[in-house]
Amino acid sequence: MDLTARVFIDTLRTFQSDEERTKISKYYKGGGETEVIGVRMKDTFDTAARFAGMPLAEVEALLDSPYYEARMGAVSILDFKARRKRITDDERRALYDLYMERHDRIDNWDLVDRAAPRVVGWYLLDKPRAPLYDLARSADIWERRTAITATFWFIRQGDIDDALHIAGLLLDDAEELIHKSVGTALREVGKVDQERLVRFLREQPALPRVTLRYATEKLPPELRAELLGTGDTARSPGKG
Repeated sequence: MDLTARVFIDTLRTFQSDEERTKISKYYKGGGETEVIGVRMKDTFDTAARFAGMPLAEVEALLDSPYYEARMGAVSILDFKARRKRITDDERRALYDLYMERHDRIDNWDLVDRAAPRVVGWYLLDKPRAPLYDLARSADIWERRTAITATFWFIRQGDIDDALHIAGLLLDDAEELIHKSVGTALREVGKVDQERLVRFLREQPALPRVTLRYATEKLPPELRAELLGTGDTARSPGKG
């Protein structure tokens, strides 16, 4: 099979559905001149799995595509490559570099979520995490979402320090999509160290309500009710 961006997009077109195009167009939050082919996510992911051996130059060509599904395919291929058992650190660095250098094309919440944990987080697992703090301070919402979402991989390894620090940096964010990601990260932190999560939540003078809801989702009911009760004055989504 010819593992090129052109063939990938041609393959996606065989799954096109007007109904799916309408559905995707409603939840896509990115900007620019994005076009939607209308392909179910499962079909996009399955196609990406078939094209997992695609050269990185062709993956970058997919990122340059105006089609949402092509870019979703690109980040999915990066994720599949990052999962390979015998991947070298140099190969992992190449995936990370492509993601970071072309972040301008990773412009929706699901594009970030599909690849940031393994492509960014896994690469930085044994390295300085300064790039994530730079992203957390970015003016770009999707770079900020990458900052917190990449820490999901650290948390999975039992390393929660950076997740808590970056969550702290993003508590005042103006965007609900960041509040949700922070809440999800905190929820996962609680699975590793519930006591530390609760201490973190109690130390905050006010939390975005959606962050608090997500963060306490897996806590014991009484403890969750107590923490949610302290959130009556919590910041509403979208407010600084």
